[in-house]
Order: sequence, then structure tokens, then C-alpha cells
Amino acid sequence: MLDCFLSRLFRVALLLAAVLLSPPLLRAQQNLLIDPARSDVHFTLGDVLHTVHGTFHVQQGGIAFNSATGQASGSIVIDALSGQSGNSARDRRMTNEELKAESYKNVTFAPTRFTGEFHSEGDSSLQIHGLLTLLGTAHEIDVPMKVQVNGNQVHASGTFAVPYVQWGLKDPSTLMLRVSKEVQIDLSLMGSLQP
Repeated sequence: MLDCFLSRLFRVALLLAAVLLSPPLLRAQQNLLIDPARSDVHFTLGDVLHTVHGTFHVQQGGIAFNSATGQASGSIVIDALSGQSGNSARDRRMTNEELKAESYKNVTFAPTRFTGEFHSEGDSSLQIHGLLTLLGTAHEIDVPMKVQVNGNQVHASGTFAVPYVQWGLKDPSTLMLRVSKEVQIDLSLMGSLQP
């Protein structure tokens, strides 16, 4: 009889612990739904004559992150066919020859963890670690992000370099035109925090 009582007491204690511990853990979990219509990926590529600027469209995105554990998941999907730099011939070469977008229609970033303190209101500085998949191959990267939260609305921005030639993309340099072997990426992501 004493064993039965102790067993019940133990189960009640576990249930009570779960109830007491769950709310902070649940509050630590944040889900960001990205709005593709208000989000952009800008790129900058320097050459000896001038600097090329352009954009890609975000197709979809959602990120779940837990400020208690530093874990993150989800993905940001970029449409590889959407590249625009203001020069249609250059854009065709970029899409067909460098990005091989007919075979690899998407570029994705999948966060796995982050450091820094996330504030549910106001500004936060985070370092996001994850995998950037380009031409079907995943590469580990770290992206410093500035995050602004106003109510449930979020704006996240970050800048990082992609060593695209080292990662297997075709070098667009010619005998007369030499371009940088890295392209700078500027993210501007708008979205909302979801329950």
C-alpha cells in the first residue's frame, strides 16, 4: 500500500513539475513566418569596371527558434530563376550558366542554431548558423542578423559573403572582365511571429 501511495505521489510530482516548467519553455519557442511579398535578397558583385547590384525573390520561409536552447529549424527558400541585375543578357548567363536554375530552381538556407539574446520586443543581434544549399550542395555558414520586433511584426536583416567559385559555381570572368570570387548577400526579411 505504501508503494502504491509513493508511486502516485511520484506521478503527481512529475505532473506538477511539467506544469510548472512548461510555460517558460513554451514562451522560449518563437515561430517566424516570413512574408515573401515584403522580403528580398540583394546581391553585390564587384568587377574591375563597376559593381553589379541585383535581387532575388524569397519564395517562402519560416523559422522556429528556441531562446532557451539556442536551437533553430525551418528554411528560407529563394527562387533561383528570379535573379535581376538590370541587364537581361547578364541575367540569362547568371540563371542558366552559373546557377543552373533549370536543374536547381531553389537556393535554401536552413538555420540550425543561433547565439545572442532574442528580445520579443525591440532590437536583437543574433548570429545564425545553418546550411546554405546552392547547386544541390549544402555549405555551413554563419549569418549575423539584426532583428527588430514591433508587436508581432518582425524585420530581420543580415549580410554575408558567398565564395561562389570555391563552392563550385562557374566564374563569369572573361579575358577582358575580371569579377570578384565572392558575392555579397544582403537579406531583408519581413514577417510575423506566430503562436
